Amino acid sequence: MRDLVPALERRRQQHLYRQRQTLDTPQGVEITVDGTPYLSFCSNDYLGLADHPELVSALVEGARRFGVGSGAAHLITGHSVAHQALEEDLAEFTGRPRALLFSTGYMANLGVASALLGRGDTLVEDRLNHASLIDAAQLSGAKLVRYRHTDMDSLARRLDGVSSGDALVATDAVFSMDGDCAPLADMQALCRRHDAWLLADDAHGFGVLGEQGRGWFAEQLGEGDGNTILMATLGKALGTFGAFVAGSDDLIETLIQQARTYVYTTATPPALAWATRTALRLVRESDDLRAHLRDLIEYFRAGAAQLDLPLMVSSTPIQPLLVGEVGRALELGEALRRNGILAGVIRPPTVPEGAARLRITLSARHTPEQVDRLLEVLGKSWREVKHAAL
Repeated sequence: MRDLVPALERRRQQHLYRQRQTLDTPQGVEITVDGTPYLSFCSNDYLGLADHPELVSALVEGARRFGVGSGAAHLITGHSVAHQALEEDLAEFTGRPRALLFSTGYMANLGVASALLGRGDTLVEDRLNHASLIDAAQLSGAKLVRYRHTDMDSLARRLDGVSSGDALVATDAVFSMDGDCAPLADMQALCRRHDAWLLADDAHGFGVLGEQGRGWFAEQLGEGDGNTILMATLGKALGTFGAFVAGSDDLIETLIQQARTYVYTTATPPALAWATRTALRLVRESDDLRAHLRDLIEYFRAGAAQLDLPLMVSSTPIQPLLVGEVGRALELGEALRRNGILAGVIRPPTVPEGAARLRITLSARHTPEQVDRLLEVLGKSWREVKHAAL
């Protein structure tokens, strides 16, 4: 049996050891972790709905009506009228013929790839895709080919090199660690030309971007067409849990029959599906929250520019501050923490070597005064970390 201790120790020495922190309060912009209060800039709760009173009431109502657990897989007796109603709501909201619920976005991405591809097929991916899309190639058995980040010439060359079998192009719609967006319209045109599917993971755009929060997919592609597949999650801007895939009737039927991550798992609690129907309504009605969030993003970026902070290019709530070396990124994160502010410290292998960063995320529940506080502490801490490195 392999001794696990040396590998763990190496991770500590390389500043790659990860530790959980225990949240004592509901998710929000002001939270308590391990008994200490913090101003949080590290959540994906972009619209601040996770603790919304209407969602809490809807979840309680759903539990009273449907119980807690689903008790079975969707294809046995786990598929509730709550699941069915939410799938119909999501199909209508996205403009796609049908939608199918998955337990997580990770399982959805693996499910799509494994159902559509096999040996002899090709999965073509952006180099900065989420781990779930990369892992999908392994489960499917398809050949994985990667193209330079958002580079359409590179993608075209990869597609030109596919000589046999089916091809699926997969991309984050909004890249979770960089905050930039994929050129989905250009990608769709290339996929049409090469008779390939296009899978867009809109986990970080759905609910936040586009008209009524329909996401980057809708902003770029409208309702899409037969070769486009939308995946989005429900645990970020919508504030609940789970994921869905939306597309053609034939696609959804294929996933029901062949997606192992759908067939062989227990359905999510129906009460969550019931609450998510309320979340979807709130998203539709939250143009004011999205407008406030856009204003906060511009406000933060303007303040960061005045402080010469090395922000990466992003117009989304994901605002990465590129630090580079892992130790310096950890020092900067700890300096913020000492001042009562939490921001995510992102290290390899989540990001490439030499690209460690703070992943600062803004929420519609933040105030300009809270952003001012972040900028004040961030500017002072960045100067201290830079000076210490000289």
